[in-house]
Amino acid sequence: MILKIISAEDVVFSGEVDLVTLPGEKGAFTVLNNHASLISTLLPGKIIYDEGGKRSEVETTGGLVDVDNNVVSVCLY
Repeated sequence: MILKIISAEDVVFSGEVDLVTLPGEKGAFTVLNNHASLISTLLPGKIIYDEGGKRSEVETTGGLVDVDNNVVSVCLY
């Protein structure tokens, strides 16, 4: 699936990932390939994603996420 993490200033990350874990309003949740569509607010925390076996993290102060058709779009505050 494709993960896009953007802020007002920059594209933080854009690429193919195996999974992404996000700090949601109701707790952390993980998105895998073919996940159901959803929209959620994000709280301060870490966005963790696996890219071909390599784990990476992005700190966030909050934002929004939209998951649809194997595209995870994260807009950071």
